[in-house]
Amino acid sequence: MTEHTTCAVLSSDGRQSAAAAAIARGTQRLLLNLGFATVPELTLANGRRADVVALSDKGEIWIVEIKSCVADFRADGKWPEYEAFSDRLLFAVAPGFPIEILPQTTGLIIADAYGGEVLREAPSTPLAAARRKAIIQRFARAAAVRLQASADPDFVRERVD
Repeated sequence: MTEHTTCAVLSSDGRQSAAAAAIARGTQRLLLNLGFATVPELTLANGRRADVVALSDKGEIWIVEIKSCVADFRADGKWPEYEAFSDRLLFAVAPGFPIEILPQTTGLIIADAYGGEVLREAPSTPLAAARRKAIIQRFARAAAVRLQASADPDFVRERVD
């Protein structure tokens, strides 16, 4: 089997494999270099959790779906639901992933733990103003709570869990 036909063991948070965590890290580094702030694992209003949500200084919202292996992509039918919560939807995969299986209607990032590159721009579908405001508020609140948790984890855990 190739490395992209089976998925690795989950990392310590139970949400991602080590391969997915590396792709997410490189993707977030790329996005920061492109002028975006990011929040990983952001729960959207529909209850779905987006792998990476990126916010530009102009308020543009990108959602990046991380795929660490072919089985992960084939088992995932939820990604089209992210289109309603982003201006642009992209997939991020590791070098060597068979990109021809990914939809042509999304953007494409190739990333490893150290950085990434946008190989295909995502089509722009601007959000309605009310939805954009709601997502930005959710983004800001999640980022603020996570920042506070880094300084005072026990107190925040008591309030959030």
